Amino acid sequence: MLLTIFQTLYKRKEKIEDIVLTIQQSSSKEIDDFILKYEPFITKTISTICGKYITRQDDEYSIGLSAFHEAIELYSYKKGASFLSFAKLIIKREIIDYFRKESKYQNITLDRQESSDEHEQYDHHVYNTYIKNFDEINRKEEIIHFNEMLNQFGISLENLVKVSPKHEDTREQIFSVVDIITSDEEMLAILYKKKKLPMKLLEDKVSLSRKTLENHRKFIIAMCIITVNEYKYLQTYIKREG
Repeated sequence: MLLTIFQTLYKRKEKIEDIVLTIQQSSSKEIDDFILKYEPFITKTISTICGKYITRQDDEYSIGLSAFHEAIELYSYKKGASFLSFAKLIIKREIIDYFRKESKYQNITLDRQESSDEHEQYDHHVYNTYIKNFDEINRKEEIIHFNEMLNQFGISLENLVKVSPKHEDTREQIFSVVDIITSDEEMLAILYKKKKLPMKLLEDKVSLSRKTLENHRKFIIAMCIITVNEYKYLQTYIKREG
């Protein structure tokens, strides 16, 4: 069945994103076959974050495999034009969460002799540094994916800095608009498929003028992207920057 799906889609020159959306409605066997086809991609992504070659015998492999399966289930047009970019984000996020929770990564061997208190303090510091490095990797992946999403709307990160609302009350009003859009599937469809704000629908639900909405169009779109994709780091960072 999956072979038929691949053959049909490839004949029509469909992309992997179309294949993913198709197999979401297929059986678990067909999804498993799709995962098997992209096993090299999964292994490479896991190995990159771990800094070593990962095999099927490693715990990280199972985590990455599960994350790729999750990416298939979660993927939609709202998650970006590239499925593999989205999948990489999910895999790296899950691997880093695994590192954070797995107690064996806290047990760092020390070469020097220290008292118990000094040892624990040093160990805690090294572990925090270790996790901070992974946080930086995760944040970088979010920025890469976020930038790809912005490019689809003709927006750059540089543009975003320039159009960010300067006043707190304006920011609050803008975030209210974002909440309205991201909780309405019809508005999201217009935003992502037509690459523009759903002005007619918004004007009936917000007190802001069309001119104000237009002036903050890029910022509203960017905040919608962050909200829909549930970026852990960017969501906190951007809202704190106001």
